[in-house]
Amino acid sequence: MRRLAARGAAGDAGEVAAPAADSTDCARGRHPSPRRLIDLCAIWDPGVFLPAVGWKTASGFARRRLNEAETLNSVREAQLELLEAARPRGPGSRERGPVLRMARQQQPPPWVHTAFLLCLLSLSGAIEIPMDPSIQNELSQPPTITKQSVKDHIVDPRDNILIECEAKGNPAPSFHWTRNSRFFNIAKDPRVSMRRRSGTLVIDFRSGGRPEEYEGEYQCFARNKFGTALSNRIRLQVSKSPLWPKENLDPVVVQEGAPLTLQCNPPPGLPSPVIFWMSSSMEPITQDKRVSQGHNGDLYFSNVMLQDMQTDYSCNARFHFTHTIQQKNAFTLKVLTNNPYNDSSLRNHPDIYSARGVAERTPSFMYPQGTASSQMVLRGMDLVLECIASGVPTPDIAWYKKGGDLPSDKAKFENFNKALRITNVSEEDSGEYFCLASNKMGSIRHTISVRVKAAPYWLDEPKNLILAPGEDGRLVCRANGNPKPTVQWMVNGEPLQSAPPNPNREVAGDTIIFRDTQISSRAVYQCNTSNEHGYLLANAFVSVLDVPPRMLSPRNQLIRVILYNRTRLDCPFFGSPIPTLRWFKNGQGSNLDGGNYHVYENGSLEIKMIRKEDQGIYTCVATNILGKAENQVRLEVKDPTRIYRMPEDQVAKRGTTVQLECRVKHDPSLKLTVSWLKDDEPLYIGNRMKKEDDSLTIFGVAERDQGSYTCVASTELDQDLAKAYLTVLADQATPTNRLAALPKGRPDRPRDLELTDLAERSVRLTWIPGDDNNSPITDYVVQFEEDQFQPGVWHDHSKFPGSVNSAVLQLSPYVNYQFRVIAINEVGSSHPSLPSERYRTSGAPPESNPADVKGEGTRKNNMEITWTPMNATSAFGPNLRYIVKWRRRETRETWNNVTVWGSRYVVGQTPVYVPYEIRVQAENDFGKGPEPDTVIGYSGEDYPRAAPTDVKIRVLNSTAISLQWNRVYPDTVQGQLREYRAYYWRESSLLKNLWVSQKRQQASFPGDRPRGVVSRLFPYSNYKLEMVVVNGRGDGPRSETKEFTTPEGVPSAPRRFRVRQPNLETINLEWDHPEHPNGILIGYTLKYVAFNGTKLGKQIVENFSPNQTKFTMQRADPVSRYRFTLSARTQVGSGEAATEESPAPPNEATPTAAPDRQSIWNVTVLPNSKWANITWKHNFGPGTDFVVEYIDSNHTKKTVPVKAQAQPIQLTDLYPGMTYTLRVYSRDNEGISSTVITFMTSTAYTNNQADIATQGWFIGLMCAIALLVLILLIVCFIKRSRGGKYPVREKKDVPLGPEDPKEEDGSFDYSDEDNKPLQGSQTSLDGTIKQQESDDSLVDYGEGGEGQFNEDGSFIGQYTVKKDKEETEGNESSEATSPVNAIYSLA
Repeated sequence: MRRLAARGAAGDAGEVAAPAADSTDCARGRHPSPRRLIDLCAIWDPGVFLPAVGWKTASGFARRRLNEAETLNSVREAQLELLEAARPRGPGSRERGPVLRMARQQQPPPWVHTAFLLCLLSLSGAIEIPMDPSIQNELSQPPTITKQSVKDHIVDPRDNILIECEAKGNPAPSFHWTRNSRFFNIAKDPRVSMRRRSGTLVIDFRSGGRPEEYEGEYQCFARNKFGTALSNRIRLQVSKSPLWPKENLDPVVVQEGAPLTLQCNPPPGLPSPVIFWMSSSMEPITQDKRVSQGHNGDLYFSNVMLQDMQTDYSCNARFHFTHTIQQKNAFTLKVLTNNPYNDSSLRNHPDIYSARGVAERTPSFMYPQGTASSQMVLRGMDLVLECIASGVPTPDIAWYKKGGDLPSDKAKFENFNKALRITNVSEEDSGEYFCLASNKMGSIRHTISVRVKAAPYWLDEPKNLILAPGEDGRLVCRANGNPKPTVQWMVNGEPLQSAPPNPNREVAGDTIIFRDTQISSRAVYQCNTSNEHGYLLANAFVSVLDVPPRMLSPRNQLIRVILYNRTRLDCPFFGSPIPTLRWFKNGQGSNLDGGNYHVYENGSLEIKMIRKEDQGIYTCVATNILGKAENQVRLEVKDPTRIYRMPEDQVAKRGTTVQLECRVKHDPSLKLTVSWLKDDEPLYIGNRMKKEDDSLTIFGVAERDQGSYTCVASTELDQDLAKAYLTVLADQATPTNRLAALPKGRPDRPRDLELTDLAERSVRLTWIPGDDNNSPITDYVVQFEEDQFQPGVWHDHSKFPGSVNSAVLQLSPYVNYQFRVIAINEVGSSHPSLPSERYRTSGAPPESNPADVKGEGTRKNNMEITWTPMNATSAFGPNLRYIVKWRRRETRETWNNVTVWGSRYVVGQTPVYVPYEIRVQAENDFGKGPEPDTVIGYSGEDYPRAAPTDVKIRVLNSTAISLQWNRVYPDTVQGQLREYRAYYWRESSLLKNLWVSQKRQQASFPGDRPRGVVSRLFPYSNYKLEMVVVNGRGDGPRSETKEFTTPEGVPSAPRRFRVRQPNLETINLEWDHPEHPNGILIGYTLKYVAFNGTKLGKQIVENFSPNQTKFTMQRADPVSRYRFTLSARTQVGSGEAATEESPAPPNEATPTAAPDRQSIWNVTVLPNSKWANITWKHNFGPGTDFVVEYIDSNHTKKTVPVKAQAQPIQLTDLYPGMTYTLRVYSRDNEGISSTVITFMTSTAYTNNQADIATQGWFIGLMCAIALLVLILLIVCFIKRSRGGKYPVREKKDVPLGPEDPKEEDGSFDYSDEDNKPLQGSQTSLDGTIKQQESDDSLVDYGEGGEGQFNEDGSFIGQYTVKKDKEETEGNESSEATSPVNAIYSLA
């Protein structure tokens, strides 16, 4: 069959007319021409000639003899003429002529002609329509049934009737129905309607009516202008649940030991009810090998015991549709016995029948009767064979198949081996089965002859046929069954015999052949194959299309491949007639096919070995008679990744340092990742390890480091591996005294174990200790083994001190114990002792129930009940099993129960996520365990049906938003609400030409909450957001997409901050713009300070424009080094800073020499607003641990433990603008400590600074203000020396506080202490100025606490917000640029 893509460059005629294969090729089974559609080689068996349709299918044709020999004999000559006509008349025809003549002479059997006819028909085939919706929506298409009700449609009489029928087609089809093979006029019946854009029937009984009136056989017809499709014949039946006839049942009198059958005879229902037996008090009847329910619903007693009188027996029928249970009147048993005393102690008697005086007898069958029976089953169904026998003792049932084994993969035993179920029956399951019932008195056998019949099933179901004008095709409808089904063809719902004749159509049994199809040949064909057991109906349309070529893949794809690898370039296309495809490279040259290139039928071009010269642009061109289409693929060839210096095997002593090399060569355009594995598992790089690009270093090697190490060098396209093994040698200990020199070893095993004081639940174990081998025995471990649940597995029982050799062991019931003892000293454990003799304890009912009982759904319509199975010491008896009970919570329905031997049970057909009460009770042959606790479980979850609504977004700051939404209704969650989840992505930046990643991110809000916060957003960006509800199954539908914009923020640190020193006079600084501007940059701030050893100079601040990325600084002296801190600014403030130091001069001495003894020195702190980087020097050995201790201004002390190799470390929990003291000391010896240093973090945001400090008018204004202040100070000193008073509130209507020292004239009287701030204390003077500021200053109204003018309009400098005093003391940049600080300096 021809596929979607074209075959290659060769045309159809050339392919069919290819020269004949050489006879040696045929004889050897080789494929002579892989590019031809059909190989006319001869496969010679005795008297058989078969043209091969592909060499893999030829033998299949040869094996598959067709049964229609009589029909095919009549067309044999016509087929040979067809073969003669198909023979090419060009070169090579002479080779084929003798083959045909030989075929005529040998008269091959008819199946050969049919096979060859199908071989010729395969020259042309159907076109496959791509799944692309844009193509499917454009093309016309006959109707296709997409959904329909089941053939036997049983409905609930209490609900409206729904008969489904949906179809697709282009144009959309219309629908009509037949009922009982007659047109069903929907318009005449007010109760019947048809859904819009669908053929589904809805019969509404809300206004009255009887559903039984609408029973019958329905069939749906979907029609458009290209044909008519049919649904199955749907048999509509109304569910029936008749009442149980009332009857008075006399007590059933039976002799003890006799068999008994209690008949159920349930009322006939549709569908058949589910039968189960209970007592009249709704307690389930316990079933076992002696008492069980048959498949017909009857309750069988293999032999009746006196204990059976303790309850009555009622048959219950549960009807599926009405969800009702009908109960039959209860049977009451009266058991006649020779021993009227029902002694419960006899229940566990090994021979209870003889103990109760019941005569033993051989088995006999209760069901089925006699020694033989027969049963018929349909293929694909389940075969259930049942044998129920009576006898004393209760017989055992075994199953066999005559002449073979039972199918182990499909057979399973039910109902205590009384039933054999074989699932998915096939023809090979037919034959004779027999069941063998046996007890110690004898055995009996019943033979069941099984016949397997079959309703029709598909061998070749007809498929839709899409052809180009003038092409040939065929529809095949082949089915099998027992008896063999008949085939009937229809077209557009009418028998093919009564359809208008079509000269291009020919019917040959189960095949319709189309030749030279035209647009008028479009129709829908139906194949109906049936026998006495059922039918199959299939629709297949024939559509004729003419479509110019179209490319289906994205244009201009980029393919990257590693050198010398194999690759495939895809070029999917579509067209009708099927286009031919050619490939070209770099837009020139001939068609690419052959040699290093191979073109597949689906349009893919394979390059067998990539070379550097294969890089380029490849063009694929698809052409048919209606036009052409092309696409391009760009191929890039990359160098392979190779490890050229591999790690080597090493042997190292414990405590030393090991380095494993791994040097890699790779393509520079690919990102390289180097990772390490240890013993083929990912290696955790701890503090003792250091991973670099070309090596792995392990400090202080320990025994746990021994193993294989694998270096994995990988890119996104390939990877390379290299492995080495590290062996670690332990240190050789040197003995320090004579006792230590004595060899120590593990103790010898204990011996001579003896069991005494045997009791029901305990025993005394005694043993003789072995030699301790120079190391005292510290403990004894007693282990036990039991031979029922885990034979051969030893478990720890108890542990005793090394000073004892006898102990009383507490035991569990019904365990066959065997003990052994292990001695332990400081060297290790001894070998286990030889086991003791066995001791079995007596049995008892379980004293506990299984733990960890859970009920959870694994699917939306089930609940899996699981528990931890009980072990041998808690079973307490043989045949441990579990009684599982469940019921809906908060309902009055009865408990469902089942007996399970494993540790799980699945409850099916449950509603979605409803609570259940669950109980699991242990039971053995001695009785049941205690009443179990009730556990609440839930059935399976389904996906949520609703999305959060009314999602509201409030922007909190530049990196966070607040979300608020309306919670969904609980019934729409359909499970446990895990969380609300927000999916958000960055759509774009507000800065032009800035590329952003649109990767989706998510934020989770656990629990049922109506609000949350999304943080870590990028400032100055446009975002989109959707919300969903999440339960245990997954995400629900998504909410409406919301959009929001984040405001400006502070930028990230400038990138690639570089410090160069071309000579001793200048230092050059260069930097790049921040990776994340987070707003519009307004400039850069550079702070630098000179240092020489531990001496620091005054900090200097420089401000630059946003476009400046270079700065040259003149050195003040050639000796000092400089520490530079650079940050970018937006309107919000300064962002993260980048820090660098100028390089050290070649002849610079080390600031501090390393001391001889162990110590810590040169502690360096580089602080920011909320973090600080800490480094130090030390002369400790590798693997030493340190502690960084720091104390803030509030005397809060914190410590951070670090490894020696972890420098630098970062303190991340600091507060802006706070002073800290810090020291570093050894974790092993706190007395070895560095000196205490003090540092201060910067403020969180630096206020924007006006770039006016270098303006001439500003300098002149500052000089004038300084002169006025100087004059003012002189006047103050003169007045002070005269004891005068200085007025401070002239013309200001500001009331004084009660604590203010004042005179009646409103003046302050200065004392000696008041003069102290004027002696150079900037803080006090700043405080004085603040007291004189107006309460309604512009500071209170400006954003960020900025101000430029006083109330009277005069410029006074830059205000700050609430922290003027702190900034004046600690922020040196404020001192250099603030006009107020300039005044302080002059004062």
